Amino acid sequence: MKPNTCRNTGFTLVELLVVIAIIGILSAMLFPALNRAMQRARQVGCTNNVRQLGDALQIFLVSHHVYPLVANKGYDKGDYPDHSESWALALDHELGGEHNTHSATWILEGIWKCPAASRPANWDKGTGYISYGYNAYGVWGFSMDSRAGTIANYGSFGIGREFGNYPLGASPPVQQSEVLRPSDMIALGDGFWGNNTSVEGGMSLLERMKSLPPSVPVTKEPLARHQGRANVAFCDGHTESPSLASLFEDTSYEALSRWNRDHLPHRALLQP
Repeated sequence: MKPNTCRNTGFTLVELLVVIAIIGILSAMLFPALNRAMQRARQVGCTNNVRQLGDALQIFLVSHHVYPLVANKGYDKGDYPDHSESWALALDHELGGEHNTHSATWILEGIWKCPAASRPANWDKGTGYISYGYNAYGVWGFSMDSRAGTIANYGSFGIGREFGNYPLGASPPVQQSEVLRPSDMIALGDGFWGNNTSVEGGMSLLERMKSLPPSVPVTKEPLARHQGRANVAFCDGHTESPSLASLFEDTSYEALSRWNRDHLPHRALLQP
């Protein structure tokens, strides 16, 4: 009688190592593609948010023929009630929101939250990291006369408020007709502000500046959010995704004029 023989059907150590190596190779090949797909999905989500905010701006313009005030400091006194307390609240109301300044989290949620935005570790824990900003000032040269309490010399050509010899709380809104090239003027988008050396995020402004305020923490978040690009809506409602270099480094006539309602570059405002 022949003895029973058992065949070993398990994997040998060499076979296991080969399988692990194959899985590792496949993972290395698939991970970049999966990462790109996720980045693309977040980019599309942000673009849709910006497009809807641009649509809300168009609705506001049709109703009022002026651009929302960046901040309506006289709202509680009855100034410009259609503008609510800020541009963001004005547009949120057009989208059906019923928020007010006592609800601090609404601007960090839903359509107001870029899927790709991430709060930097060194950001003030008591301050919300806001995704989207408004081109309130255009090319921004920092020349406010704070002693007089006016903005006569501010040198701003954005859409956030009129400038001149007005008290800070009573500056009137910009008329729709004052924007000479709506299809070529930035209105709102990813909340980045910066210059040719640094770009930062987290504020409700979208600005080309001469210098950043010293209180703004330096982070790499804007560069990582959309792989060196920003989603932007223009004054006619269309959207684009320009590079951060074209927004904050390019000093050509074409690049700078896109910030300003008179469609001029105002390059002197960026000079030291």
